[in-house]
Amino acid sequence: MRLDILTLFPDFFGAPLRMGLLGKALQQGIAQVNCINPRDFATDKHRRVDDEPYGGGVGMVLKPEPFFAAVESLPRWDPCEIILLTPQGQTLTQEVLQELAQKAQLILICGQYEGFDERIRQHLATREISLGDFVLTGGEIPALALINGVVRLLPGTVGKVDSLKSESFESGLLEYPQYTRPPEFRGYKVPEVLLSGDHQAIARWRQQQQLIRTWQRRPDLLAKRSLTAQEQHLLETGLAEEKTDVEEPTDAQKPSL
Repeated sequence: MRLDILTLFPDFFGAPLRMGLLGKALQQGIAQVNCINPRDFATDKHRRVDDEPYGGGVGMVLKPEPFFAAVESLPRWDPCEIILLTPQGQTLTQEVLQELAQKAQLILICGQYEGFDERIRQHLATREISLGDFVLTGGEIPALALINGVVRLLPGTVGKVDSLKSESFESGLLEYPQYTRPPEFRGYKVPEVLLSGDHQAIARWRQQQQLIRTWQRRPDLLAKRSLTAQEQHLLETGLAEEKTDVEEPTDAQKPSL
C-alpha cells in the first residue's frame, strides 16, 4: 500500500512512523508513507497556501491551487482514495479501516487554520473522514490514527492474524478481559477457568465476557447486532452471575435481551 500525506508539518510524522509494529511494517515494505508539503507547490515567492475568506470572517482558508497541484504530482495506484481529514467527515470506525485496507493507495489531506477552500472538498477529495465530534488544530493526528489503523490490518504487520479477529469491534463486540502471570497479585486472582486448560470452557468464557462487557459499556453496539440463541443465553446467564463495579447503562440505553 502507498500512503501519501499532504501536510504543512511533515516533521510531525517522523518519530511515530518509526516506532512499534507500524515502524516495522514500513521497514519491511508492507506499506510506504510519503509526506508532501503543499508549500512546495505554491507559486508565489512567499509560498502561501492560505488566504482570507471571501465574504469576511475570522481566520485563514487553505487555497485550492497548491493542494490540487500536490495531489496531481503523485503517481496513482489503483484503487485509490483521496481523503480529506475534517470534523465534517464520516466517523472513522473499524469497518471503515477494513474497507480502506483494501485500497492500493490512500492520499490523506491534512487541514489547518479555518479549513479548506470548498473546491478542494468538492472536486479533489473522494472521501471525508473524522475521528469524532470534536475539533483539533489540524488533520495530522487523524491522519496518523488512520494510517496506524489501516497498516496493522495489512498482511504481515501483525504476527498472529487470529489475534485480530477477537479484538474490540472486529465482531461487533468489545474484547474479553486479558490476564497474564502471576496467577495472583495483591490478592487479585486470575479467573479459574483460564488456568484450567479446558480450551472449550475458556472459549465460552471469553465469548460470554465479550457479550457482558459490550452490554455494560457499549449497549449501542449490541443494539446493532442480532444475537444468536446461544449468545443470548450466554449473556443472560453471565449477567445473572456477574458482579462488577462498572456502572450499568440506563434502561433506555440497554438493548432488549
